[in-house]
Amino acid sequence: MSVSTDRGINEASGEPGRASASRRDWLGLIVLAFAVLLIAVDATVLDLALPFISADLEPSSTQLLWIIDVYSFVLAGLLITMGTLGDRVGRRRLLLFGAAGFGIASLIAAWAVSPEMLIAARVLQGISGATLMPATLGLIRAIFVDPRQRTLAIGVWSAMAGGGAAAGPLIGGWLLEHFWWGSVFLVNIPVMLMLIGIGPVLIPESKNPNPGRFDLTSAALSMSTMLPLVYAVKESVVHGISPVLIAVGLAGVASGVVFVRRQRVMKDPMIDLGLFAKPAFSTAVLTNLLSVFALAGVLFFGSQYLQLVLGKTALEAGVLMLPGMLMSAVTALAAAWMVRYWATSHVLGGGLFVGGVGAAMLFALRVDSGPNMFVIGFGLVGAGVGIALTLASDLVVSAVEPERAGAASAVSETAYELGIALGVAVLGSVVMAIFRSGLDTSLLAPDRVAPAQGTLGAAIAEAQHLPETASTVFLESAQTAFVAGMHVAAVATAAILFVTAILVLRLLRSRQDERAAVAPSSTTNE
Repeated sequence: MSVSTDRGINEASGEPGRASASRRDWLGLIVLAFAVLLIAVDATVLDLALPFISADLEPSSTQLLWIIDVYSFVLAGLLITMGTLGDRVGRRRLLLFGAAGFGIASLIAAWAVSPEMLIAARVLQGISGATLMPATLGLIRAIFVDPRQRTLAIGVWSAMAGGGAAAGPLIGGWLLEHFWWGSVFLVNIPVMLMLIGIGPVLIPESKNPNPGRFDLTSAALSMSTMLPLVYAVKESVVHGISPVLIAVGLAGVASGVVFVRRQRVMKDPMIDLGLFAKPAFSTAVLTNLLSVFALAGVLFFGSQYLQLVLGKTALEAGVLMLPGMLMSAVTALAAAWMVRYWATSHVLGGGLFVGGVGAAMLFALRVDSGPNMFVIGFGLVGAGVGIALTLASDLVVSAVEPERAGAASAVSETAYELGIALGVAVLGSVVMAIFRSGLDTSLLAPDRVAPAQGTLGAAIAEAQHLPETASTVFLESAQTAFVAGMHVAAVATAAILFVTAILVLRLLRSRQDERAAVAPSSTTNE
């Protein structure tokens, strides 16, 4: 095997005079990785507990949606603020505060006695999670100064994020079989206690020695940008596009415009907009967003396909999706090895291409297909996204000096959260639009048409109230229409990943571009 002369990240302007990571640093990475694992688990573990929560706390439909979504709303809204704050007050300090807050919030959620109490606990979890994610990636940037070691460390970080998302439903399923629904929150406590107890010993403090003034106005503008945007996108999936949601989304866009203009004139901006002029930084942020967009969309319609078309239980569907999530974790680690032999642009573009092939394979799914084709296709999507997340995150944090790593990490994490929201909203809307247009409602009473067109699950519920022959015909119509929508979404996902792969190869094609883009303008020992 020939060794490429263009090694991208690994030969990109290392930081001279800086020592390789010590054993203590690698042990500190393990602690940080477990924190990421728990945050990822918490994002998916709640799904299986919702029926139990509904039976116990009896929330309204609106309250149930807030229990699910308020965590991600708050998390997305605060990421940039918390990333910048960590650069100023210390990323380890903020990490430990976040761990304590996350643990307290988990205790409150576990023993919540009302929907309002559980929603408040989820808000606190979102605030704490926003401190943890950029702090962990920022600390990795500061601790692992050797480019090759940093790529491997970020691979571990990405693998734990992917592995946690895959493990969430399985852990939740086991806990719910043996304990009450609050146990899905208590699983966080041991890891958070370990982080608080061992973190100060293994993880060095890291911050910007000359951070400048923290601008509260910019912090407020970043939140008033992200919260309305994520809210409008997510609510449009559930309730459809409405004038109110359009107004909310436009308010977020307007706030974002003001935020950007303010950053351009500030001496110490919350986000250095000049970073987006660097090919690797802007390409990496876009790659992060679009790769997660694809993964989230496939997860959205894939889980429904397995359960509502193929008739699998929630746990069986989780097991069938597990190989894809595990492939994401494996390739996240393998990416650090691959860039030793091939250019970063080639590895990143190749990963996106593999993901596109996997998404295209989902076009072959049928109502009477077995699960094998889905497992293979989703496995390739997961493999490609795993590579993309590791290398995109590495490019983002390598583009800045260590003292600004928190803010850069927050940009990457914000792209990740937006990718999830947009993937579900856009691809979910495509699937549901085709589903509604293809659904044969001639067998339904006029007042039952609208409910049946809401979701595939609602259509299946309506089919149960029809005579046997009519029920069979209507059920087949509903499943066929949904699969037709999946086909369009799968082709769109594949196209997005293929186009992103081409952009990566074009924008990062030269060794000089990669070096210049990832090399910080100055180096500061912390």
